Amino acid sequence: MDGWNWRALLIGFTGALILLGVLFFVVGAKPILESLTSADPALVAMTLAFVLAWLGAWGLLFRTVLETLGIGLPIRMSFFAYASAAFANNVTPFGQAGGELLTAGLISKVADARYETGLAGIATVDVLNVVSSLVLIFVGVGYYATTAIIGERLETAVGSAVALVVVLGTSMILIWRYQESITDRIAVGVGKIADWLPGKTADPDAVAENVAQRLRRFFDRIGQMATQRRQLAIAFGFSLLGWLFQTIALLTAFAAIGSSVPIYIALFVIPLGNLAGATPLPGGLGGVEAAFVALLVPTTGIPAATVTAAVLIYRGLVYWLPVVIGGGSVVVFGTRTVA
Repeated sequence: MDGWNWRALLIGFTGALILLGVLFFVVGAKPILESLTSADPALVAMTLAFVLAWLGAWGLLFRTVLETLGIGLPIRMSFFAYASAAFANNVTPFGQAGGELLTAGLISKVADARYETGLAGIATVDVLNVVSSLVLIFVGVGYYATTAIIGERLETAVGSAVALVVVLGTSMILIWRYQESITDRIAVGVGKIADWLPGKTADPDAVAENVAQRLRRFFDRIGQMATQRRQLAIAFGFSLLGWLFQTIALLTAFAAIGSSVPIYIALFVIPLGNLAGATPLPGGLGGVEAAFVALLVPTTGIPAATVTAAVLIYRGLVYWLPVVIGGGSVVVFGTRTVA
């Protein structure tokens, strides 16, 4: 990372720590710490195991999507490759929106593929995860509605999720429909920027043509994957499996501090809470935890301190485990690339 990235990362983590500090202040630091210190170590270890299972499931999702592009990865490698992708998402602002470019570069190195091919692969993984999360939201909220009155906060969260998916879906349809026009406009724009740069060393027309070729290859890869329906169906299944492992991990975290949450609540709280990952914080750190607490307290009736402690156990593993494993993998992959 250059100096600006390090400063951006420092600012992001500072903001996350401030948010977490506010959460501790509002809920109460003492009862949160008491709940955390009373957690059952065996159940915390089980939570960690389910988090590893989530990484494994989404690693297989990643591998299946890459197979549709003609990129083969060993199963073991797919686990560390996805952990590296999760690492990139967790250390860049705006969550997954910020880590995709880094992840695409990683794929191009690990799998010896073109950058735009890796970008198409990770973008497809994200789309499948959004669609599968929406399925779980509707299932969980639908069942919850049969047992309790849906509060205004939950209505707002679900409405925001639906609106976001509609906007993303509409945007993808329009981008696909007008891909040629978009490609030409972006290429021309980048060429003009290259022409304006002081001390330019590249031909602006050549730069524009290179960008246009890369964008066309990107759209070609997306079209290629769209024809692989069986593989995409398998990938969708791995996506759902990953969400379910996250759900079980959250339930186990609550069990570790002596509480229980209905599974249908966890089904919709996890994907809804992760929407806060779109905040300009590294991996949504701080914002996601606050969103989880805001959703779980009114829907479960469990004291805020207990909920916060369980969320911190769950999120501590979901956030930091990929950072440790993925960060180490990035170093190893980088070393192999150089070697």
